[in-house]
Amino acid sequence: MSTPARKRLMRDFKRLQQDPPAGISGAPQDNNIMLWNAVIFGPDDTPWDGGVHHVEHFWFSDHLRHGTFKLTLQFTEDYPNKPPTVRFVSRMFHPNIYADGSICLDILQNQWSPIYDVAAILTSIQSLLCDPNPNSPANSEAARLFSENKREYNRRVREIVEQSWTAD
Repeated sequence: MSTPARKRLMRDFKRLQQDPPAGISGAPQDNNIMLWNAVIFGPDDTPWDGGVHHVEHFWFSDHLRHGTFKLTLQFTEDYPNKPPTVRFVSRMFHPNIYADGSICLDILQNQWSPIYDVAAILTSIQSLLCDPNPNSPANSEAARLFSENKREYNRRVREIVEQSWTAD
């Protein structure tokens, strides 16, 4: 059964395959276009990237070097008029990410627009990693450290990044 939501998700998927944004990948789960798995790599030169930037480490493949964070996106037949439910599966330490992995991000809530596609959603989440909004905290400890003790915040982020390499 092909519905407008499913047609749109097929288009989103095709676009993501043909022109993927840097550090982002995503695809529908087997036989279910309404449920996607996605991966966001921590952006370069941020605490989220794993920090291996020395010449002697050139043999590290990208996904080993960067924080690798897994998410799920659950769409309804209301897409693209309503946003998907997006959750991090990976453990996160971030001012705008709840303990259950759900994300406090305006475009996933009241600022949603049908012009956003999967690539735009994932790109927005990736930029939220390094550019949190401490005024809308989902994790009050992370928000406090981000504002008051950047060094400790970055150390906690690096712990999460290292865990992301060993998680299956």
